[in-house]
Formats: sequence, C-alpha cells, structure tokens
Amino acid sequence: MSTQVIIVLILTFIIYVISTLAYSVRIVGVKTGRIAISFAVFNVFALISRTANTLLSPLLSKNIERSIEAGSSQGPLGMFRWILFSATIATIAGAVLMPTFIKVFGKAVANFSIYRSIPKLLVHGFSKAGIEQFKNSITKPKRDNIEQLKSLKRIPNKIIVLNTIAFSISTVAPLAALYAGFLNPSMRITCSSLAPVINGMSTILMFIFIDPYISMLTDDVIRGECEELQFHRCIIFIVAGLIAGTIIAQFLLVPAAKIIEFVASVI
Repeated sequence: MSTQVIIVLILTFIIYVISTLAYSVRIVGVKTGRIAISFAVFNVFALISRTANTLLSPLLSKNIERSIEAGSSQGPLGMFRWILFSATIATIAGAVLMPTFIKVFGKAVANFSIYRSIPKLLVHGFSKAGIEQFKNSITKPKRDNIEQLKSLKRIPNKIIVLNTIAFSISTVAPLAALYAGFLNPSMRITCSSLAPVINGMSTILMFIFIDPYISMLTDDVIRGECEELQFHRCIIFIVAGLIAGTIIAQFLLVPAAKIIEFVASVI
C-alpha cells in the first residue's frame, strides 16, 4: 500500500470520525443549555474535517489519472473499497468515542464561556490542566446505550431509514463519480461534475426530513416535552444508521458509477 493511499485513508478516517461526533453536539447543547455555543465551538472540528476533505479530492483525482495512464483494468476500485472500509471503521470509532467526546466537549463549551475566545480555549486545551481534564473524561460506552438498539419503541423508523439512505448516498457519490470517470475517461470531467447532483439528493433528504426532526426533538427536550433518554436513544439509532450507510455504500459503488457513466454519456 503506497504512502499516498495511506494518507487518503487517514484523511477519510478523520472526516468520518468528525461527522459522527457531530451528532453528539446536540446532546451537549441539551445538557449545557448552550446550543449556539456548542455549534460555534464544534466549528473548530468542522474546519479540520473540511480541510481534510479539501486535501482528499486532489489525491483521489491524481490516483484516477495514474490508473488511466497505466491502463489498469480495475483501476482505483480496490482503493475505493479500502476508503469505504475506512469510513465504516471511522464511524464505529466515532460512535465509541461519543461518551468521552460528550464529556470533553461539554467542558470545552463551559470553558468557552470563561475565555470567550477559540484561540484561548485551544491554548487551555493543550495546557497541563486541559490534558488532565481530558484524561478524567475518558469514558467507555455504557452497555445500556448499546442495549437501546434492541428497542424500537417510539423510534421514528422512517427517519432512521432516510438518514441511512442519505448517508450512504453522500458517502458513495464522490467515489462513484471518480470511478465513473475511470470507466469512461473521455467523460471524466462530466462524471465528476455529477457528484454534487447526486449529493443533492442526500442533502434534500437531510434538510426536509432528518434535520428538522432532530431539531424539533432537541427543542422538545429543552422544553421538557421529551425525555433525554428518548433523545439519546434516537441519536444512538441515527449513529447506527451512519454505520449501516457506509456498509451499504460498498454495494452501491459500482452500480452508482455505471449509472453516472451512462448519464454523463447521454446528457
């Protein structure tokens, strides 16, 4: 495995760990009562994710160019499989890290109210006191949280299914578009430009069905109209759906690439 592929896998891991941990921000917001500050502080992690994503795109494109020049029959398919596997492992890791992240992030939100500055907060985080706080916040996932997956009571099945579908689409879209460009090199620019169109489908599902429901549930918890246990259970099922989405993306990769190749050739 080349150094370039290892870098791609590491960047993928970072992106998907952060995207999974993003769901814990609402839990911290509910616990602290500071939802706006929670999202503002999390923007630091979001910036890391966006930077990793920016670096990932040219590396993947370069690999496609080399595969085409080499005349490889399978090309980057093997690497793409590894990328999706890395996404699955990263999502699982994010789920395991959520209890620890919730504690650490909750303290970060509280400290932000004191320092009122992201740079000062970062300096505190890497200080001796900040590192000690992190060590004390390390928490194993509770067995009760895992057992919540056995209960579908009061869980919106439609939201969970739509979230899984949306995440699988957003996961596979950029890779499928690149692979479609490998299958039809003369149309690779058109194929790449179709990735945002496919991602738009997952964005529509997120903005119309999933985000409004989670936001409504968050407000219900703050108003006392919904138990925190029910809210946490919903988040657990959504994160489980993310893991399932990355697995489904493995099966969608080749069919999606062929569909993109066909669309690129007829438009």
